[in-house]
Amino acid sequence: MSSHYRANVRDMEFVLFELLGSRERYAGAAFGEIDQAAAHAVLTEAERYASGKLAGTFSDVDAEPLAFDVAESAVRLPQAFRETALDYLESGWLDLELPPRDDEEVVPPSLRWCVTELMLGANPPVPMGLNVIAQVVRLLTAHGTDEQKRLAELIRDRRWMVTMVLTEPDAGSDVGAARTRAHPQEDGSWHIEGVKRFITYGDHDLTENIVHLVLARPAGVEGAGGPGTRGLSLFVVPKFHVDLDTGKCLGRNGVRVTGLERKLGLSVNPTCELTFGVDEPAVGTLLGDRHAGISQMFEIIKHVRMLVGVKAMATLSTGYLHALDYARSRVQGRPVSAKDGPPVPIVEHPDIRRSLFAQKAHAEGMRALILYAASQQDRVELARHAGVFDQAADVRHQLLLPVIKGYCSETAWRLLGQESLQVFGGSGYLKDYPLEQYVRDTKVDALYEGTTGIQALDLVGRKIVRDDRAALDALLAEVSATAEADLAGFETECGLLRTALADFEALTALVVRRWTSAEDRALAAQDCTPLLMSLGDLVIGWLSLRASVTAQAALAGAAGEREFYLGKVAAGRWFARYGLPRVSAALRGAEHASPVFTELPSSAL
Repeated sequence: MSSHYRANVRDMEFVLFELLGSRERYAGAAFGEIDQAAAHAVLTEAERYASGKLAGTFSDVDAEPLAFDVAESAVRLPQAFRETALDYLESGWLDLELPPRDDEEVVPPSLRWCVTELMLGANPPVPMGLNVIAQVVRLLTAHGTDEQKRLAELIRDRRWMVTMVLTEPDAGSDVGAARTRAHPQEDGSWHIEGVKRFITYGDHDLTENIVHLVLARPAGVEGAGGPGTRGLSLFVVPKFHVDLDTGKCLGRNGVRVTGLERKLGLSVNPTCELTFGVDEPAVGTLLGDRHAGISQMFEIIKHVRMLVGVKAMATLSTGYLHALDYARSRVQGRPVSAKDGPPVPIVEHPDIRRSLFAQKAHAEGMRALILYAASQQDRVELARHAGVFDQAADVRHQLLLPVIKGYCSETAWRLLGQESLQVFGGSGYLKDYPLEQYVRDTKVDALYEGTTGIQALDLVGRKIVRDDRAALDALLAEVSATAEADLAGFETECGLLRTALADFEALTALVVRRWTSAEDRALAAQDCTPLLMSLGDLVIGWLSLRASVTAQAALAGAAGEREFYLGKVAAGRWFARYGLPRVSAALRGAEHASPVFTELPSSAL
């Protein structure tokens, strides 16, 4: 059986080495011997693994239910998925994400994200759960006691799973409403009491132990347990107690699975309700300083939000390539300009071309956006190796994170259903093709790890207003330099980029002015999501224009890759004409914003 997964390694390498110039960064001392040739070898092998073993169970396990043993408080994974996930754990690909030990090279973050795209596109439930292991190892190593650092080594070496335990029945997006309590004990440990829900991989039989990172309020301690996020601390709570000297798992801790969610997609991924401290104490240890829970957890959340954006982009990319294959092979109808001619493949019909270009331009544009942000991480890593901190690169990466998470998840969900599946007609609605599963599995990307609305509020409130627009203005200055260049052969596209940039500047000024005015804050809030989507359109339009110019220059010596470069040129031209004008539409809406929509009684809706 052929793999469902369609990778696009050629476009990854184009973005890395032709558009973004990673060849020079990879030559830096921080990355050892990982040059362009080594990166190509890594991506080639990663594609082989992803398209083969990893992708093999993607569709089969979607229909196989998880087993929930209420009496034993245990979740069991389908055997086929369990074997796939265990193989991934042992394959070595997870090691790219783990912090390097003394004798190991640092892998460029941009290369790691390319590998992650391949794994996420092939079988998202596997890397979405397992790649968090590396971030928890980093967190425990950075903030933990000697005992917690020893636990981090066990997590790393034994490949124990980890969870992020934030959400509660009445504390979702408002994490500060959490009620779970932590009670101090004389031996220095804490007993956790409360109910958490929507916990990814909250329980399973994949690994011998699971280590939960739990947000809770210290109780009975002076100055602790206050309201809001500032009263939260982070606790390390294993499923099984651990003998840290031997690494042996002992008796079960007081963490119980009290619910297993039934979901639209990602059905093989166990999403659990966990109850702490009902029948016996749920014993944990405080990580780092009291009240530092949110800031500590966000060290992981920032990574996971980018992970979600990459997952969405990867799924749209493979969905587009499926639609393209189908459109090339499906013969139906005659050309609109030659009604008497023979039937043609539907790829020749203008509306199908429109659909395919929308998918191609957005999938490849989002890849460029993600790898551009990852290249900022490369710069941070190079600076760290030299003993300095590249703040400009770091804040630019932070600025783009909510855009990657929000824009990519919303766009992938929309285009997979509206365009990718649509190309198949009625056949796309069947389980004969993977598109319907792609659609189901992608919706959650705009929901978990912060909904798009939350990402938009973060972008405006923290990344733009609190930063006094410094990071944003530095980015827009680079966009302006490209737009003002009037690049030969791309004068129209440069003009469209100038218009979009001017309108985005006006939109940002309007939203920021309202945001900083108490009486207009609600007006600003209703336009935060359009602003986030507009920034995504603007940056992708900018990068896509640069990609077109780069591809046009490469055409002269392209030889066997002429079609690839022609496609890159066309995708950039398409996005300038159909993607960038959305920025102007968002401005027009914001200019005519009215309080009637926020002040209308909910009973009138």
